[in-house]
Amino acid sequence: MWLGVSTALAASLVLGAIVLPRSFALTAFSDIVQSLLLIFGTFAFLPLISRSRGRIRLFWSLITLGLSFWLIYQLYWTYYEVILRKDVPELCTWDVVLFLHIVPLMAALALRPHMPRDEYAARIGQLDFALLLVWWLYLYVLIVVPWQYVVPDISAYNRDLNILYSAEKLALLAGLTVCWIISTAHWRRLYMALFAMSLCYSASSTVANWAIGRKVYYSGSLYDVPLVVAMATLPWIALCTKADKPEGVLSGSTVYGVWVARFSMIATFSLPLLAAWSVADQTIAARIRVFRLGLTLVAAFLMGIMVFIRQRILDRELNRLLQHSRDSFDRLKRLQAQILQSEKSASITQLIGGAAHELNNPITAMLGYSDLLLSTSLTPEQQPFAAKIGLYVRRTKSLVASLISFARQAPAPKTQLDLNTLVRTAVKLTQPQWESLEMDVRTELDNNLPRVVGDSNQLLQVCLQLVSSFLHLQSERAGRSLTISSTLQRGSCVLQITTEAKSSSFHAEGSPRLGTFDNSMGLSACRGILHGHQGEVSCEERSDGAMVLRVELPAVAAATPKEANVPVLWRPQPSA
Repeated sequence: MWLGVSTALAASLVLGAIVLPRSFALTAFSDIVQSLLLIFGTFAFLPLISRSRGRIRLFWSLITLGLSFWLIYQLYWTYYEVILRKDVPELCTWDVVLFLHIVPLMAALALRPHMPRDEYAARIGQLDFALLLVWWLYLYVLIVVPWQYVVPDISAYNRDLNILYSAEKLALLAGLTVCWIISTAHWRRLYMALFAMSLCYSASSTVANWAIGRKVYYSGSLYDVPLVVAMATLPWIALCTKADKPEGVLSGSTVYGVWVARFSMIATFSLPLLAAWSVADQTIAARIRVFRLGLTLVAAFLMGIMVFIRQRILDRELNRLLQHSRDSFDRLKRLQAQILQSEKSASITQLIGGAAHELNNPITAMLGYSDLLLSTSLTPEQQPFAAKIGLYVRRTKSLVASLISFARQAPAPKTQLDLNTLVRTAVKLTQPQWESLEMDVRTELDNNLPRVVGDSNQLLQVCLQLVSSFLHLQSERAGRSLTISSTLQRGSCVLQITTEAKSSSFHAEGSPRLGTFDNSMGLSACRGILHGHQGEVSCEERSDGAMVLRVELPAVAAATPKEANVPVLWRPQPSA
C-alpha cells in the first residue's frame, strides 16, 4: 500500500506537470506531493534502523538523517510557496540545510557496512564524520556565505552555490560508484539503486538551477519530473532492500584506514591553501578576504583539535594492538616450548614402552625358572635364596608392567566396581610371593562397602603394586604379617594396608607421608592412576613402628546402585 500510494502520487504529479498550466494550484499540489514523497521515503527507513545493529544501524541512521535534512528544506520551500504564497528568497539562509543533507550520506558510505567490522573503532568513525561535516560546512561558509551577508551578490551567490553543490553531488556519486563496484549480492543492488536515485536527483537539480537562473522554472513544471521520480524511488529502496548484514570478505582494511587518515590530513592541509587563495584573489572586496581569512583560522583550530583527538585515539589503539601482539608472541613462545617438551615426553614414553616390552620376555622366563627352582628339593640354606630370587623377579615384572601402563596413557571407559573384589584378586595373584616369604596376609573387608567408579584394570594394577610393595617392605623389616582392610568413611571407600608393629622405624627421618616411596616408579604410577579417579593416597608411620598406607576413592551414591561390569579374575571360596 505504501509503495502504491507513493507511485500514485508521483504519477499524478507527472501528469499534472504535463497537462496543467502554471498556477498556484499546480505549485501547491507539487510542493505538497513532494513533501509527502519525502515523508514516505524518510519514514520508510525507520524500520531498517530498528531491526539492525552496530554499524549497519548507524548506516541507516545516517541515510535517514540526510533525507531528514532534505525533507526539512522541502517543508520550508512548501511553507513559503503554499502558506505565505511567496517565492523563496534568492539569498536563502536555508540553502545550507539542502547543501549539508549530502554529508550524512557520504559518511554512511564511509562506514562500509557491506564489509565485516574492521579494526577501526566507532569513535574514529564519529570523528571522521564530524571532520567531514566541519570541512563541507567550512567550504559553504567560505565560498557561498560572503555573497549572502558580507557583500550581497545574487549572481555570485547562485554561481558559487551551484558549483559547490555540484562538486558535493559528484563526490557522493563517486562514493556510490566505488561501493557499487566492491560490494556483492544485496548490497550491490542497494548501492546501484541509491546511485540511480542520486544521479536522477543530481541531474534534476542541476537542470532546475539552470532554469531558475533563466527565470523559466516554477514548481510543478516538467523540470520537477526527474526530481519527483528520485523521491518516489526512496520508499521502494527502503522497503525492498534485504541488505541487513555484511556479505563481503574483509580485505584491504589497512589500506582503507590509511586513505581515511590521508583524506583527513588533506582536508586539514587544504585550509592554508584556501586561505592563501582568499588573500591572493584581488578581484573580491577586502571585507570578503578578511572574512575568509578569519573563518579559515577558526576552522583550522577546530579541525586541528579533531585531528589531534583522532590521533590520540589511534595511538592508544596502536599501543593496545602492540601489547596484544607482544602477549600473543609470548604465548606462542610458551606454546612452542610446551610442544617441544611434549615431543620429548612422547619420545621418552615411546622409548620406555619399547624397552619395557623387550624386558618382559626374559623376566617371564626368569620367573618361570625361579618357580621351577622352588619346586625342586633344596637344602634349608638354599630355600631362602631361591625364594628371594622369585621375589625380586616379581618386583621387576611389576615395575615393567607399570612402565608399560605409563607408556600407553590411554584412558579406558570407567564403570562401577566392587573394590573388595579387586582386593581379593590382588591378594590371590600375589599369593606365590607372600607364601614364599612365609608371610601371613589377612583381609578385613566390609561386605556392605559401596561401589566405586573407575577402570578395573588400572585399579587392579594399583592394588597389586601396593600389596607387592608392602610385601617387599615387610621382608626388609623381618615382618611376618600384613593386614588389608576396607571401610566406608565420609562418603569415600577407604582401602588400608597395615604392617605389623616394630620398634624400629622404617623412615630414616620419620616423615609421615610417602617419603621413600616417591622414588618408586610403580608407586608414582599408582598415584597418577588414583589422581585420575579423584582418589588420594597417603602413608604414615605409627608410634609403634607400624606402617599404614591409606587409599581413598569416591563412593557411588547408594540411591543409584548399578551393577558393575568387572572382569573378576578370582573370587575366593568360603574356606579361604
